[in-house]
Amino acid sequence: MRAEQILPAVSAALSTKLDAWAPVRGGDICDAGMVTSSDGTKFFVKTHRDVHVGFDMFAAEAEGLAWLGEPGVLRVPKVLAVSDRERSTVPFLVLEWIAPGSPARDYDEALGRGLARLHQSGPVRFGWPRTNFIGPLPQRNELADDWATFFRTCRLEPQVRCAVDSGALSSSVVCRFEQLYACLPELLGPSEVPARLHGDLWSGNAHVDGCGAPCLIDPAVYGGHREVDLAMMRLFGGFSERVFDAYQDFAALSPGHAERVPLYQLYPLLVHVNLFGGSYVSSVNRVLTRYGC
Repeated sequence: MRAEQILPAVSAALSTKLDAWAPVRGGDICDAGMVTSSDGTKFFVKTHRDVHVGFDMFAAEAEGLAWLGEPGVLRVPKVLAVSDRERSTVPFLVLEWIAPGSPARDYDEALGRGLARLHQSGPVRFGWPRTNFIGPLPQRNELADDWATFFRTCRLEPQVRCAVDSGALSSSVVCRFEQLYACLPELLGPSEVPARLHGDLWSGNAHVDGCGAPCLIDPAVYGGHREVDLAMMRLFGGFSERVFDAYQDFAALSPGHAERVPLYQLYPLLVHVNLFGGSYVSSVNRVLTRYGC
């Protein structure tokens, strides 16, 4: 989206004159830029080319960032403005500008302990009050008291259905997932209270601020099992074992957690099947085979 389209809308939302727009690289879903006001204050702005998706996406992200930042245990960018269909013709999200830095010596430990504390500040129930997004895909949410039911109906089933409908997965895979669903209550491990999840915690969503401290961005929040975030962190790498050691020292995981990592990676793998297909299909099949399905 061109600067001349977005700057007037953002200026009006912030009630300040904006003098410049500088594109920021990194994401492939939204356009992003750093805007500067006449007094030199910098802001981070995200926009989306599809207005039908952008308004809903940014409203959900704004709520998710605020919820993630509530406990105050890890830095999360402050939401300064979000577009409204009734007041704006372009979708946008304005966040505080957090200048990037180099990790401090205790960055890994701070991230591990902070994530454990974040998880401990979980909601009363699993789920989230509204549909939000994981990447560009809608993420179904309902409030639930049973984790296995939520994980099946709000995480696995919608992505499997989408992948089969698009032809990315063969219809026969549905039978394999049905076998998995029947075993989920036993496979998902000991019962735990809901954790406050980031929901899409790959290394690109762990930002380093100017002081070298961890900062969480681009969440897909909900109340879920804490091993979800940890499994996602291991899926594509980029996190030191010191992070996981610090987490474990602060909040020990339940027995068998290592065996559950591939199971909790199924959801992001299915998301990637729906976005990219290719090798992610074989990864899904390997996980199903691992659990006898």
